[in-house]
Amino acid sequence: MEAKKEATTLSSMSNMPLGRVEPDTSRGGTASIGKAVKIAGQIYSKEDLYVDGDVEGTIELLDHKLTIGPNGKVHAGVKARELVALGSIQGNVEASERIEIRKDARLVGDIKTARIVIEDGAYFKGSIDIVKTEPKVAPSQPPRPQPPPAAPVTAPLVATANTADAKH
Repeated sequence: MEAKKEATTLSSMSNMPLGRVEPDTSRGGTASIGKAVKIAGQIYSKEDLYVDGDVEGTIELLDHKLTIGPNGKVHAGVKARELVALGSIQGNVEASERIEIRKDARLVGDIKTARIVIEDGAYFKGSIDIVKTEPKVAPSQPPRPQPPPAAPVTAPLVATANTADAKH
């Protein structure tokens, strides 16, 4: 009977995240590393991740949110869409959208992000590189097709023809 309950739970969970992909309140789309867990290596995730244990190495959640819990200790390079730090991070952090360093958090390393929040009482040591968001890149794409028209190529040929006519 327990196996049937698990099968029902798994099938209902697989249906729930599809309907709840956008809200952050979905627990089905968040992986968790507990405070008694220590990981040394690389973590790649295609869902949100909550770290309350120790992690050494690299963490990549390019399209997802990483939360370092109050007991979390991370000695790693981090790349994520969004980062919320409540614990300790030592290493460079890159977040495409936002980094939030909460009151009791500690971050030592360089930051690269579009938006940042550092609460009063948080400890931060490093550099901050604010990058522009991607929608501003889209307007620069239309000017690229404009320079390669055939007219500039024709102009030198005409100039060459005029030079030949001037010699005669």
